[in-house]
Amino acid sequence: MKKFFIFLTSGLISINSQNKTHLQDIDGIAAIVDNNLVLLSDINQSLAMAVFQNNWDPSKDIEKINNLKSQITQNFIDRKVILSKALLDSIIVEDKEVDRALEQQMINMISQAGGEEQAEKALGQPLRVFKREYWYDVKDMLITQKYQQQLISKVRVNNKEVRSFFKSNKDKIENFPNLMKIRHILFKIKPGETQTNKTLSFLKNLKKEIEDNKISFSEAAITYSQDPGSKNSGGSLGLVKRGDLVRDFEAVAFNLKIGDISEPVETGFGFHIIQTDEIRGDKIKVKHILMTPPTTDDDEISTYNNIKSLMDSIKTVDDFILKAKKYSMDDPTKKTGGNLGWIDPNIYPIKEFGLVVDKINLNECSLPIKTDLGYHLLWIESIKKGGDPNINIHWTEIEKLALNNKKEKFFKDWLIKAKDDVYISIKK
Repeated sequence: MKKFFIFLTSGLISINSQNKTHLQDIDGIAAIVDNNLVLLSDINQSLAMAVFQNNWDPSKDIEKINNLKSQITQNFIDRKVILSKALLDSIIVEDKEVDRALEQQMINMISQAGGEEQAEKALGQPLRVFKREYWYDVKDMLITQKYQQQLISKVRVNNKEVRSFFKSNKDKIENFPNLMKIRHILFKIKPGETQTNKTLSFLKNLKKEIEDNKISFSEAAITYSQDPGSKNSGGSLGLVKRGDLVRDFEAVAFNLKIGDISEPVETGFGFHIIQTDEIRGDKIKVKHILMTPPTTDDDEISTYNNIKSLMDSIKTVDDFILKAKKYSMDDPTKKTGGNLGWIDPNIYPIKEFGLVVDKINLNECSLPIKTDLGYHLLWIESIKKGGDPNINIHWTEIEKLALNNKKEKFFKDWLIKAKDDVYISIKK
């Protein structure tokens, strides 16, 4: 509905110097930026999200909310300015990128609220309505982000600028944390034959129930699928290109007849049953139901024993790199010998690493470490001490701060100039 409203309004009103006054009189419009409208409904929707996320009380935090509304309004105007320039430069964001970003926001909101019902209560509308209307805002946001990254990607700093930045900002820079260069090997806990067969049997029976019209595919996905990114949309992955899906999944999906349901297909995520809704050349509209067989204590013991045996064979960093490349189940780091780079273990997403690094000797393989992902071996290659900023010790970190500072100034200057080239009318 929102998209239609924007199109209709833009089509009926020509934007030129002779009708600027009339444009500001249209109900529901907060501002006009070139051919783009900033709607009061968009501002209020974003405000509602922010109030919800900050857990503010509208009856007590009035000043905070009013200040935030002004800030959000200006942010929308700035975004429309960037969007206007981005569209002139033909910046494109695929629909699937929007779907993924929006789905992640929905998951975060539902998790924070404690459930779908609580999230809907906080937003004051059904999630399906919010999702439908907010989709276009997310797309605009992704386009502006992509364009902004493109603009600042060519900004560089030289040594003189880094030293000048440090001299001017030394007292403002917070102490640096201790950093460690770490490698890891991951062994996932794989389910045994019994649980695997139970999952396969369940999916085959579910497939038959769907084909017998006892339950729809979408209802089954919402009820049973373990893919948090698609289950709430009935298992739909949207319209995706060939190459965007894992190979085994894609091979089956593109060869299914429209409306047919596959036998269970195994990938690194678990087992899927797949239904293809539409094929357009190298694009496919597809749904799936994912189930991952549960693991048992025996599966965990077997995994532990295997990684412990591997640990006993590692004596040097070269040993560790070779074993990581051959055995690690962490695909993003496997090819680099398990390299995680320089990290601050205390804030690393895998919290268990921060709890054990003080007990691991430098250049020595750790004991197996249990996390939600499975069992890990760690190897600490080097340690960089933190503390007070020192340009000789922390050159890389200070250079990054100087670069970000320069990028921020560059973009602020660009935005000021861009506003001079764009028609902006703000409704009072």
